[in-house]
Amino acid sequence: MVYHLKEWVQGTHRVRRSTSDAKGGTMRLGAYAAQLAEGSLAARIYGATTIEERHRHRYEVDIRYREQLEAAGLRFSGMSPDGRLPEIVEVAGHPWFIGVQFHPELKSKPFAPHPLFADFVRAALEISRLV
Repeated sequence: MVYHLKEWVQGTHRVRRSTSDAKGGTMRLGAYAAQLAEGSLAARIYGATTIEERHRHRYEVDIRYREQLEAAGLRFSGMSPDGRLPEIVEVAGHPWFIGVQFHPELKSKPFAPHPLFADFVRAALEISRLV
C-alpha cells in the first residue's frame, strides 16, 4: 500500500522518476497544496478547504487501495489538487485520528503551534475530562 514515489507535480511541471533511478532528487520536497474534504476534521481544524504544507519524503500511499481502505473506515480527507496523492487521512468515529503525509512540525513554534498539534491537545484535554 505504500510505494516509492514515481511522479508528482512540482510548480507547473510534472516530475517523473523510476524506482531504479539513483535516489538523489527523488524526494517530494517543499511546500505543496492540498484540497480538504468539506466537513472533515481536517477542514474544521484548518478552517479552510485549501492548505499548503511542507513535504520531505519519497514514499506515498498507493491510491489504488483507496476503495478498500475507505471501506475499512479510513477517510481520505486531504488530497493533492490533481487528486492523485493522499495528503491526510482520518478514521471515522474516532475522537481524533489524523494521519498526514507532510511534516506539520516544520511550521510549528513553541508559542504558535501548528493547528493539528493545537487541536490534538484540545481533543486530549476534552477526552480526559470524560474519563
